[in-house]
Amino acid sequence: MRTSEIRTRWLDYFRKHDHHIAESVPLVSPDPSILFTIAGMVPFIPYIVGTEEAPWPRVASVQKCIRTNDIENVGRTTRHGTFFQMNGNFSFGDYFKEGAIDLAWGLLTSSVDEGGYGLDGDRLWVTIWENDQETYDVWTKKIGLDPKHIVQLTREEIFWSTGQPGPAGPCAEIHYDRGPEFGPDAVGGTIDPGGDRYLEIWNLVFDQYMRGEGKGSDYPLLGELDKKSIDTGAGLERIAYLLQGKQNMYEIDEVFPVIQQTEVLTGKVYGSNVEDDVKMRIIADHVRSSLMLIGDGVRPGNDGRGYVLRRLIRRAVRSVRLLGVDEVALPALLPVSKDVMAASYPELATDFDRISQIAYEEEEAFRRTLQSGTAIFEGAVTKLKASGSKPILAGSDAFTLHDTYGFPIDLTLEMAEEAGVEVDADGFTSLMQEQKDRARADALAKKTGHVDVQVYNELLGRAGKTEFLGYTDTVTDGRVIGILVNGQSSPAAEAPADVEIILDQTPFWAEQGGQLADRGTISVSGGGIIDVHDVQSPVKGLIVHRGTLTEGSIALEDTVHAEIDVDRRGQIARAHTATHMVHKALHEHLGEQATQAGSENSPSRMRFDFRHGQQIPADTLAAIESRVNQRLQENLVVSDEQMNIEDAKRAGATALFGEKYGDTVRVVSIGGDWSKELCAGTHVPETGTIGLVSVLGEASIGSGVRRIDALVGAGAYAEGAKERAILSQVSAQLGARTTELPDRISALMNRLKAAEKELAAMRTAQLMAGAEQIVSSATRHGDILFATKDLGDGASGDDLRTLALDVRSKISESDPAVVAIFGQSKGRPTVVIATNAAARDKGAKAGALVKVASGILGGGGGGKDDVAQGGGQDASKIADAAAAVASAL
Repeated sequence: MRTSEIRTRWLDYFRKHDHHIAESVPLVSPDPSILFTIAGMVPFIPYIVGTEEAPWPRVASVQKCIRTNDIENVGRTTRHGTFFQMNGNFSFGDYFKEGAIDLAWGLLTSSVDEGGYGLDGDRLWVTIWENDQETYDVWTKKIGLDPKHIVQLTREEIFWSTGQPGPAGPCAEIHYDRGPEFGPDAVGGTIDPGGDRYLEIWNLVFDQYMRGEGKGSDYPLLGELDKKSIDTGAGLERIAYLLQGKQNMYEIDEVFPVIQQTEVLTGKVYGSNVEDDVKMRIIADHVRSSLMLIGDGVRPGNDGRGYVLRRLIRRAVRSVRLLGVDEVALPALLPVSKDVMAASYPELATDFDRISQIAYEEEEAFRRTLQSGTAIFEGAVTKLKASGSKPILAGSDAFTLHDTYGFPIDLTLEMAEEAGVEVDADGFTSLMQEQKDRARADALAKKTGHVDVQVYNELLGRAGKTEFLGYTDTVTDGRVIGILVNGQSSPAAEAPADVEIILDQTPFWAEQGGQLADRGTISVSGGGIIDVHDVQSPVKGLIVHRGTLTEGSIALEDTVHAEIDVDRRGQIARAHTATHMVHKALHEHLGEQATQAGSENSPSRMRFDFRHGQQIPADTLAAIESRVNQRLQENLVVSDEQMNIEDAKRAGATALFGEKYGDTVRVVSIGGDWSKELCAGTHVPETGTIGLVSVLGEASIGSGVRRIDALVGAGAYAEGAKERAILSQVSAQLGARTTELPDRISALMNRLKAAEKELAAMRTAQLMAGAEQIVSSATRHGDILFATKDLGDGASGDDLRTLALDVRSKISESDPAVVAIFGQSKGRPTVVIATNAAARDKGAKAGALVKVASGILGGGGGGKDDVAQGGGQDASKIADAAAAVASAL
């Protein structure tokens, strides 16, 4: 049974049992506290923990997931993969334990003809909580499972919680006995006796209790939840390799074709060598994961999601290299993965041009990284060998190669072995552990932020949602439904105090979607005044006004008068509408792939981040600015309407990647159908209100992501006035009218270039004049004459090369000679070494010698046997580097 059919059967089965079928959310997690969607339940967390009301009583999905915390196990076990698909079914106050167990048993054991998976029920085992009598009774009395196939575990072993106060509950884990050929029999109350025999295929989580504070499994159960939930997960790949009779997930139909193509590419045969098999499985897994991540909008980068993708691609490319192939590999492998995955995700085929371009560019970048990393590695090795002590590459050097240059540690180990150098692996591991500890500490800090959210959740549950009236009103009266002081709920507050105020209704916009928050004042009927400086929505439905109570007091149920800063709101609205117009103009000039990657709309200024692989030419950028200003001068109407999400997409509305939308969305249109975007923000009524958009520039902010900065309205006019003042000043200084400035400046630049050329010629002549002195001061080392000179600060690489070749030409070709010229620029040393034919005949090669010198200087270099160039970090070591070259001679 193909994996795509297993997926379809899951969805059909639960659709038949009255479940809403939810589409997979992107791999980029809708939960801001985690990078990726790491489990099938992630999209439903708000409904499970109760921060949002579930729109359906029961739902099922097949969710795309990414996990890289155990990436080192990929390829070495039967179960670990970075990308996987999690089948799930969920109930929110609907069916509970008996219903979940019935549904699971029915799908697993029903015949293939009946739409099930056809597994033998006698080979199923279940682990449950030792105190969960209800679950035990359902399995033994209702299902009829042999009690010997039920293993009862402690709470520490089989309980689920969020790791903080909130819902928690026991699990029922369903395992499949693959047979004695995969390991020993289960005895003594365990189904993990060793081997891969008992494979967990489905976990049923019963969200039954409210847990209290505590670490690990040491927390109290405070009582049963009023509204219980079911959250289950069944790994699609695990079910696939069971039903397809394969040994592991790498051999299923959605993964193994990449291994087969790797065999063709490398000439290796899968199954003939254990270590080669691991590398092939890594390649197959990582190529698929990279395909899916790029398909969901992730681009390679140096941090966050981008770093994870970069690491996956580089591990795949490195594994191909370790199998003996130095040529590009992804153009042969990525299309194969696309072909097998498109059956479940057809968008991969339609978007493959973009996906492949990003992946292939990253492979090329890594190939260049390998070259630079190799040079740095060789420089470090040369320095070690020159030191005379036992050559051991420091753990810090290996870590720098790994962390800064993307150089995999096993590639460093391989090259070190070839060079006869050991690596301080313990030091490297220690630094890696420090990095992981820092990452865990950051994750813990993010998680503890949820404790504060609990306060807001309690307020939301007690007082209800805040109604936003700011689309039509800038001033409203309201009622105080929540007060926080120092993060804690309070019935009242006295001035002076920093407070957070929640009203039943408000005109204040809470920062979101790139639009900065409103500012203004809240006046209490009893005389209190709050200067509002920030507005946030920490949980959906709650608008929190943060400010300073400057006089008087405020208490729950007080009537207040809320008024925003209208001028600030207007400036931000102009910037927000301008952002939509820039987005549309980018599509017109660059194509639909120039999608939004972020934005900020602040008073009189906008910043727009978008996905594009290269710099925008100046004339295109000018055309984009012109197009925006042309359209705003047409005074296009800006309108908004509430629509069903599917109707909005059919109408052509642009949805921003990574945003989580409900069934009903707000669509903002400019000029009818010219621009349509899903947007909750505030805008101007007509584009003419904006006045002017002035693009300041465009630049890269990361791999494949660029940023446009622009001034809007009053900010643009002020910038124009400043530029005109500067032009007037320059005109006065040059004694020319503004229309004459380009020609006048061009003439001045030509004169400057001519003067610089003349100075360079004079400098070269001066350098050449010293060549004879360098020759006369040369020393002999064995049979080889060694001439060297440090030119000091300000010498360019060209200067060094010119002088080195001139000095060499002044020495007889029959006299073996080596010339080393050093210099430095901005504190960084450079060396050029030249040899004549007689020296090369005696084994003195410029490329090898420059590595000796560069290693001492703390860098690397290379070149041909007759002339080579290198550099480093430490100019104070120039004399030592020259001595090392002399010693090598």
